[in-house]
Amino acid sequence: MKVAVLAGGNSPERDVSYSSGCMISNALAEKGHEVALIDVYLGIGTPPQGLQSLFKKYPNYQKQSYKIPTTPPDLEKLAAQRVSDTGMFFGENILELCRLADVVFLALHGSAGENGQLQATFDLLNIHYTGTGFAGCVLAMDKHLAKEVMVANDLPTAPWVYLDRYDQLNWDQIDSLGYPCVIKPPRGGSSIGVSIPQNKEEFLRGIQAAIASAEDRQPDLLVEKYLAGREFCIGILEGISLPAIEIIPNEGWFDYEKKYQSGLTREVCPAEIPEELSIRLQDTALKIHRALKLGYYSRIDFKVDGDGNIYCLEANTLPGMTPTSLFPQEAAAVGIGYADLCDKIVRNTERKEE
Repeated sequence: MKVAVLAGGNSPERDVSYSSGCMISNALAEKGHEVALIDVYLGIGTPPQGLQSLFKKYPNYQKQSYKIPTTPPDLEKLAAQRVSDTGMFFGENILELCRLADVVFLALHGSAGENGQLQATFDLLNIHYTGTGFAGCVLAMDKHLAKEVMVANDLPTAPWVYLDRYDQLNWDQIDSLGYPCVIKPPRGGSSIGVSIPQNKEEFLRGIQAAIASAEDRQPDLLVEKYLAGREFCIGILEGISLPAIEIIPNEGWFDYEKKYQSGLTREVCPAEIPEELSIRLQDTALKIHRALKLGYYSRIDFKVDGDGNIYCLEANTLPGMTPTSLFPQEAAAVGIGYADLCDKIVRNTERKEE
C-alpha cells in the first residue's frame, strides 16, 4: 500500500508526534509498504520527479529517527520554518500528497490531529485515514465532554469541576475537591500544562501554567480530585482489550519528561495485579471505548485507589507510538510486534466509503 504518515503539526506535542511518525514509517517500510513521512504543518516542496516520488519502499527508503527533547517545543519559532505560508493548518502539498496515498497513517497528537478537525476534513475529501473518526475524536479530546459521556453511561471517572473561565473562579466548587487536586487544560495531552497544586497559592500558579499551554487559547479549565493510587493503561485493538500496563515513575508523577525520556519510569506489562482487577479494567476500558465511539484502536488511562476502585482519567484516540510508548508494549505482550501492529492498523483502517 502507498501510505502517507502525517506527523509534527503545530501542537505542543509535535515532538512526540514526530518520534512516533519516524518509528511508524520505518515499520511500514519494513512490511513492504511505500511510505512518505511528512510534517503536516511545515509542508514539503514539490520535487522535480513529482509528489509521487516522495513515496519510498526498500531498498530506496531511508530509515528515520527522532529523539524527543526534555521540554515541549517553542511554537512561536515554528511558523518561520514552513516551506511556505499556506494560511492554514496544512502545509504546502500536504493535502495533495494525502490524496495520492491509499491511506494516511495519523501519527499526530494534540489539537487538530485528535480533536476531529482533521478527520472531518479528510472525510469531506474522501481521504482514508487511521484511527477514530470525527465524532469519537470530538468526544474524547474534550475531557469535560468525555467525562459527561462516562457519567451518563455509569462509567467511573475522577470527580471534577469544569471552569468555563479561569478568571471567574468558583472557590466553593474548587474547595469541594480538596487539596491536592489536578489542574488540566481540557483539550490537551502528554501532561502538558498539568499541575498538582497542594494549596491555593500553588493552584493560582497552576492556572497560569495551564492557560499558557492551552493549544486552543480558550479560557476554560478542568480541575479533578487528586486520586492516590496506582496508574494503569488499557489498549484497545480491533475491539479487544489488551493486557493492563502499570506505570510506576521513579519519583513524582507521570509528567511530560517521564512519559518520553527513557529510564525515568518503570512500566510493567502485563501488570502484576489480581486477575479480577485486570478483568474489571479491561471490561471498563472497552465500555468507555464504545461509549466514546472510538475506532480501530485506542488507549484508556486509569487510576486505582487503595480500595480497588477504578477511575478513568482519559481516553486517547491516537496512542503514542514512540520508543517509550505504552500501547506498543501492550500489543507486544500478546505477541504483536511493532511492525506487525503498524501493519494491522494501516490494513484495517476505517474506510470512509461514499
